[in-house]
Amino acid sequence: MRFHPTVLTVEATHEFRWKGKLVIRGIFDGEHYFILEPKSDTQVIFRQGETFSGFLVPLLRRSLDGATKQGFAAMNEALKREAEKLGRGAAGE
Repeated sequence: MRFHPTVLTVEATHEFRWKGKLVIRGIFDGEHYFILEPKSDTQVIFRQGETFSGFLVPLLRRSLDGATKQGFAAMNEALKREAEKLGRGAAGE
């Protein structure tokens, strides 16, 4: 699916957030976020999520709870693997 979201927040090394819509606002909107929270000097907690709104949300709930959620989880795992590779390289391993 192709869409043209509006960027809501860009805070380097902390948060990136956008909101997209399906054709017209209020039909099916999604506000997506990526948040990084420091855990220690060498670790961060990564949070990703999306809040959906609009009158089509109840009709699409099964897909959102299934394929969409699985896609987010797969992206998070891939990002974790890449970050850990970079971390090992930076540590000289």
